[in-house]
Amino acid sequence: MASLTIRLHPADNVVVAGVDLLPGTPLPETDVATRAAIPSGHKVAVRAIAVGEPVRKYNQVIGFATQPIEPGDHVHVHNTGMGDSFERDYAFSADAHPTALIPEAERATFQGIVRPDGRVATRNFIGVLTSVNCSATAARLITDKFRGDALDAYPNVDGVVALAHGYGCGMGAQGEAIDALRRTIAGYARHPNFAAVIILGLGCEVNQIDRLVEAERLDPSETLHTMSIQDLGGTASAVRAGVERIKALLPKANEVHRQTVPASHLTLALQCGGSDGYSGITANPALGYAVDLLVRNGGTAVLSETPEVYGAEHLLTRRAVSRAVGEKLVERIRWWEDYTSRTGGEMNNNPSPGNKKGGLTTILEKSLGAVAKAGTTNLVDVVRYAEPIVGPGLVFMDTPGYDPVSATGQVAGGANVLCFTTGRGSVFGSKPTPSLKLATNTPLYRKMTDDMDIDCGPIATGDATIEEIGRAIFQLILDTASGQKSKSELLGVGADEFTPWQMGAVM
Repeated sequence: MASLTIRLHPADNVVVAGVDLLPGTPLPETDVATRAAIPSGHKVAVRAIAVGEPVRKYNQVIGFATQPIEPGDHVHVHNTGMGDSFERDYAFSADAHPTALIPEAERATFQGIVRPDGRVATRNFIGVLTSVNCSATAARLITDKFRGDALDAYPNVDGVVALAHGYGCGMGAQGEAIDALRRTIAGYARHPNFAAVIILGLGCEVNQIDRLVEAERLDPSETLHTMSIQDLGGTASAVRAGVERIKALLPKANEVHRQTVPASHLTLALQCGGSDGYSGITANPALGYAVDLLVRNGGTAVLSETPEVYGAEHLLTRRAVSRAVGEKLVERIRWWEDYTSRTGGEMNNNPSPGNKKGGLTTILEKSLGAVAKAGTTNLVDVVRYAEPIVGPGLVFMDTPGYDPVSATGQVAGGANVLCFTTGRGSVFGSKPTPSLKLATNTPLYRKMTDDMDIDCGPIATGDATIEEIGRAIFQLILDTASGQKSKSELLGVGADEFTPWQMGAVM
């Protein structure tokens, strides 16, 4: 049975409602009663908080009172805000510690696909990537020919997928924006989950394929092909040529088999979206426990969404293996502060309306919960968007907080499994990388059972521990990497979610 409230730290001046609380409800282990209705997952004050005084949750500052808050009051956007900026003690590397690796002979394994160059895949797709939006329809027309029973003769091929986007022209031919786009496309072209890839362009776009290939040092080969609609004589001709090329690639792509490989070959992307007041209590810390297990088994995890660690970045810098790594993260935070100010925004543009309805008040609160996905392991590196992720250990990738854009960068960096925590209900998928969705609360899991892969709600009710659910998540990661389909895969989700970061001006 759910507790009336959840206290996360003795020093907190708020507790979290475990159920919907009516006005006048006595709060456990206090002499306080609610002064208003408190929705499940929202905060209620257990002490008086004066104007300008910090509101504390997780024994961390999540905001400042904007009006007097009495014991029993609902604490949310109506009486709590970001306040003035406050100093975080980055204490570089203060909490870094040696990783207690599991002996190699005892490490977890999964059934992976070993490529000729030694890279390990969790899926086996053929992809059609586009250099520009102008080739998106042709790419989809090509892959449409391989739906239904068209792949029955190739049981070891997971699918033929078009990954199109709305970018690639109307942009500068040089600079950060096109560099990021090229890194993203090249990262997918190299991804081990693709047996082969066609990069399809129009011919006159800014993002010229030959320049992409040269800049990213791609090597056209049996598994990497390039095509141009204009060179081939138009859309119909390009579609015919693309279909024939894939037909020729399928027999070789089908010649794979799964074999036992160590979990050190896993690179796990960490995402959260549609968060709620339980995200930092159930699913995120349980996923963090699974991350610690993965790292102890020699694997790699990648945390991202820079605007959504804002205000909690000091928890990561303290775990950085060196001051240089920690300072790379702080530099990215400063870039985002400058970027948002230049574009008329602010770092507190999150939480979203859905997040707020779920009980999250400020970006500080959301960030503190989001960082819990990273477990307790050392931060070994910080990389730019779509750069290769090199482990083992926890890596941070600089990305926006928008889930499809962030996950696209992680997959481009080499993530071959993805875990996505959600409290409001996300339907995310990310081909060619299998994506698992972790529900923060049991009502959501029951309501959206076709989308949710695991229920973390029993942590909030006391029916399971973070460790128990964390171990279940880790086992599900291994099973999924071995070929078990995730809910999003069964629904066919994941192609349209390919969304490279559109960084620059559209011209």
